[in-house]
Amino acid sequence: MSTGPGADSAPAPNRHHDARTTSLPHPGRGPETGSKGGTFSSLRVRNYRLFAAGQVVSNTGTWMQRIAQDWLVLGITGSSAAVGITTALQFLPMLLLGLYGGVIADRYPKRQLLLATQAAMAVTGLALAVLTLTGHVQVWHVYLTALALGLVTVVDNPARQAFVVEMVGPADLRNAVSLNSANFQSARLVGPAVAGVLISAVGSGWAFLLNGLSFAAPIAALLLMRASELHKADRAPRGKGQLKEGLRHVAERPELIWPIVLVGFIGTFGFNFPIWLTAFVNDVFHADASTYGLLNTLMAAGSLVGALLAARRGTSRMRMLVGAALAFGLLEITAALAPSFWVFALLLVPIGMCGLTINVTANSGIQLASDPAMRGRVMSLFMMVFMGGTPLGAPLVGWVTDVYGPRVGFLAGGVVSTLAAAAIGLVLVRAGGLRVRVGFRRGHPVVAFVPRQPVAEPARVPAAV
Repeated sequence: MSTGPGADSAPAPNRHHDARTTSLPHPGRGPETGSKGGTFSSLRVRNYRLFAAGQVVSNTGTWMQRIAQDWLVLGITGSSAAVGITTALQFLPMLLLGLYGGVIADRYPKRQLLLATQAAMAVTGLALAVLTLTGHVQVWHVYLTALALGLVTVVDNPARQAFVVEMVGPADLRNAVSLNSANFQSARLVGPAVAGVLISAVGSGWAFLLNGLSFAAPIAALLLMRASELHKADRAPRGKGQLKEGLRHVAERPELIWPIVLVGFIGTFGFNFPIWLTAFVNDVFHADASTYGLLNTLMAAGSLVGALLAARRGTSRMRMLVGAALAFGLLEITAALAPSFWVFALLLVPIGMCGLTINVTANSGIQLASDPAMRGRVMSLFMMVFMGGTPLGAPLVGWVTDVYGPRVGFLAGGVVSTLAAAAIGLVLVRAGGLRVRVGFRRGHPVVAFVPRQPVAEPARVPAAV
C-alpha cells in the first residue's frame, strides 16, 4: 500500500509563474503545506475517518503478506536474490508504466478507481492463499502474483495520492500525509508480529488469506463516504502529450526535480529491507520467521514516531529532507557493522524514523509545489522513482548480499544513500547561492545556510544642506 496522500485541488505555490523563472527554495524552507491544526486534525473529517479506519485493517493484512511472501520465497529457494527478484517484479510495473497511472488518476474519478484497485488486490491475495494452503505453490506463482499486484499498484498509488486532499482539503494536506504514514506504520507494528506467529504455527497461507479478506474494509469505507462532502477536483481532459507535459513541469522546477532525484537514489539502493533483514535473520543471527517479524516491528515503531512528529510540523523544509537522508545512510552503515543482534535491532528504530521523515517531507513538499492539474502525473513520477527504482536495485543488492554477505550488502546501500544525500545537498546549496556556516550558540554547535556574498547595505543619502 502506498502511504502518501495527494492533492488535486490544493493551491500550489507559483502556479501562475513562468516555470523558467522559478527560483530554488532556500534549503531551510519548503513550500507551506498547511497550518498547524493539531496532530490528528484530519480525523475531524468524516470521510477521512472512514478512509483511515479501512486502511489500518488493509495495511495490517498487507504487512502480513509482505512478511509471509518474503519468508515463503526464501524457504522455497534459499536465496536472497530470489527475494530480490520477487520485490523487483512487484515494483517493475511502476518503473515502466508509472507515468501512465498518473495520467489515469488525473483523468478519471479517483473514488471509483480505488474501488476497482482494492478489489483487484484482494483477488491477488486470495489466489496466493489458495495455492499455498493447497500445497501447490511454487516460486513462479509468487513471482506472478507479485507482478499482478504491481500492475494494479500503477493505478492505485497515484489515485490514492490524489484522493486524500479531496477528503480533507488543502489546509490539512501535510497532516493527512503524516497520518496516512502513521496509519501504515501502526499496521506495520501489528502485521509482521502476527505474520511471524502464523508462519511459525500454521504456515504462510493463512497470512495470505487474511490479507485478501482485509480489503473488504477499505472497499466498505469508500462505499460509505458522502460524495457531497468531497472537495471538488478538476479532471484533466483527454489530450496528446500529457506525459511530456508532466515531465516538463517537473524538469523546469528545481523544487520538484531535486527531491525526486534524491528519493530515487534512496528508494533504489537504501530501502531493500526485505533482502537485508531476511539475510541477517537467516545467515547472521540464525533465527526464524518470528525474529524477522520482530525486526520489522522495531523499524515500524521508529517510523510511527517519525510520522507522528511529522504530523505536528506545519511545513516541509528542504534542509529536513537532506538531513534525514544523510542520517538514514549513516545509520544503515552503522547497522551493517553492528557487533550483536540487539545493537542491530535497536538501530532499526532510528532508521525507520529517518526513512519516514524522508518520505513525508518529500511527498508533501512535492505535492504542494506542483500545479494541481498535473499533481497525479507529478506524484506518479515521484512514486515511479521511489518505488519503481526497486526493480533496478533489488536484484543487484540481492546478488551482492548473496555473494559478499548481508553486512556488505547493507553497507553498500547505506554508502549510496549517504553519498546521494551529500551530493544533492551541495547542489541545492550552490544553486541557491548559499554556503554552510558552522558555529556555536550557547555552547551548542549550530549549522546554518547563509548567502555566499553578504548583502550590501543600501547607500546612505546625504542630508540636504
